[in-house]
Amino acid sequence: MSEQPPLAKTSPWALACLICGHICLHAAMAGSRMAAPLLALKLGFGALSVGCLLALYSLMQVFLAIPAGRYADQHGLKRPVGIALVAAFTGALLAALFPRFEVLCLSALCMGGATGAASIALQRHVGRAAHDATELKRVFSWLAIGPAVSNFFGPVMAGLLIDHAGIWLGGAAADANGFRAAFLCMALLPLLTWVWIRNTAELPPVLHPEGVPKPQVWQLLREPGMRRLLLVNWLLSSCWDVHTFVVPVLGHERAFSASVIGAILGSFAIAAACVRVAMPLLAVHLKEWVVVSCAMLITALLFGIYPFTHTPLAMACCSVLLGLALGSVQPMIMSTLHQITPHALHGQALGLRLMSINLSSVLMPMLFGTAGMVVGVSVVFWTVGTAVALGARAAWNLRPAGH
Repeated sequence: MSEQPPLAKTSPWALACLICGHICLHAAMAGSRMAAPLLALKLGFGALSVGCLLALYSLMQVFLAIPAGRYADQHGLKRPVGIALVAAFTGALLAALFPRFEVLCLSALCMGGATGAASIALQRHVGRAAHDATELKRVFSWLAIGPAVSNFFGPVMAGLLIDHAGIWLGGAAADANGFRAAFLCMALLPLLTWVWIRNTAELPPVLHPEGVPKPQVWQLLREPGMRRLLLVNWLLSSCWDVHTFVVPVLGHERAFSASVIGAILGSFAIAAACVRVAMPLLAVHLKEWVVVSCAMLITALLFGIYPFTHTPLAMACCSVLLGLALGSVQPMIMSTLHQITPHALHGQALGLRLMSINLSSVLMPMLFGTAGMVVGVSVVFWTVGTAVALGARAAWNLRPAGH
């Protein structure tokens, strides 16, 4: 691992500002991602078009993640985040001014790419400012609360504006003015992100010895630890995707109402947020490879049980337990990644991780849908659960030498 210059310890207030900025930007994308498909349906487009529109939020991050990480490695925090905020503001504003399907697609590319690029710069900054493994676990647990909060805050705000802004302006609920107001609000949130992070002190650049070739991100794939980490990260990301995709299908098969299905999924999100709130308090007692391995085994067990739960209460209990297990993983993955990656490649390593996650988010729902039609959704649960159980060994092998 390359030498890192001494860094000033991140104050609680500085970390809180970064978390608030992360919430605002992620809420803008989450709200846009909820409003855009509703507007597309209102304009008369079908389910396939809506699915393609949603995939664009992840697709841009697949191609932009590693260049964004490289740019963050070169320029630190504020410049990459500033560019990303301009892109997010522009994307949401275009959707507000020109509410047409092709513009919504362009907006999705802008919002998705901007959120991914800014997240990489924020995560890199927080990781570099941490001084040891315990602090890495603590700060990434706090930072991971941001997306959980924004996934609730953004869609709720957009939904309220869609339903009520049109009435306030003399029209009807969910009319064009309601959607314009929602997208305009999503455009303002990235500006709030800049308000929160503009006074953040930049960290000194990573010094690279002269005459020595700079390391390349693809060289990381030669390291067994990085390959194991990406495999584990991909398996666990697939678990999030399969739960989000399959639970509505199971609920529909069992004639549950939309509100009940939403409550089941909501209980998962709340549990994931709660465990991330608790983890900073327990960081000194947690070992990354133990937490991730246990989470994978618990997830595999719950995926095996899930298809046999036939009541909303039973499914909600499984959802809560699954949220606790999967919610604990991201801070541990991020902490491990920063410990096994050279400082000069932190941003690009984060980009590599983000690329694999979003590639999964683009491809896995289509695979799940096809498999669900052929063999049934229960088999999808069991297949993914088996893969996760087998991957637990790779997670256990992430432990440092000597442990």
